[in-house]
Amino acid sequence: MNNGLLKGKKGIIFGALNEKSIAWQVALKAHHEGARLVLTNSPVAVRMGSISELAALTSSKLVVADATSMVDIDRLVSESLQIFGGRFDFVLHSIGMSPNVRKDIPYENTSYENMMKTYDISALSFHRILQTCYKYDAINEWGSVVALTYVAAQRTLAGYNDMGDAKALLESIARSFGYIYGRDRKVRINTISQSPTPTTAGSGVHGIESLLDFSERMSPLGNATAAECADYCVTLFSDLTRKVTMQNLYHDGGFSSMGMSLKAIEQYNKSFKECDEK
Repeated sequence: MNNGLLKGKKGIIFGALNEKSIAWQVALKAHHEGARLVLTNSPVAVRMGSISELAALTSSKLVVADATSMVDIDRLVSESLQIFGGRFDFVLHSIGMSPNVRKDIPYENTSYENMMKTYDISALSFHRILQTCYKYDAINEWGSVVALTYVAAQRTLAGYNDMGDAKALLESIARSFGYIYGRDRKVRINTISQSPTPTTAGSGVHGIESLLDFSERMSPLGNATAAECADYCVTLFSDLTRKVTMQNLYHDGGFSSMGMSLKAIEQYNKSFKECDEK
């Protein structure tokens, strides 16, 4: 159902690669709710993915930009202001990549070069975007910025590697800029801690199928899908959540509040065996 929650609003969505992407689903939902969009991703992601199709589906402009480049982000924000004819209302940061995860390099063996790439792409890009938007005063009062994160920022999950560190930094940036942006511009900044989701990026996490199954058994409501996350993002972009800021909001079916579920206990009893992992 189209409720028109974002009618008249404009926003930038970072990170849509293909229809598996949460950012893709957010773009579809935001468009359905009446928003005008600028879509953006890196040159490599644009070549590899199908974001041009998404732009056509949502009647959006596509601006190619590398989120690790201050020059590109400056150009993106400037062009978006021109496209929209003024300031916009929301931003979605859905960007994450770790060379260590992609290459299955254990956390204890990673190079600092790889870790810095992870932080730069997955977290510092968020600071870069916020800093540039702040410089241009590009976001309207009561606007909303959302970044996608994961419970590995608070808890260690084997296989998630240095992405857990990056997500912790991402959440800290949301709080730090959330104070400044709220104080000076009445703009909200929050993170959504989403269930593990079978996106193209997520599929590279070691043991992702087991992780998806485990969290499904642990969560009273089950895992949240990409489409359900899109619904949640829309509420945060809308005027219904004007006083929600600097929060890390769990959207995970209750997983983050669980210790051990009955389903997990039953499965554990069925398949108990010694594990060689340290």
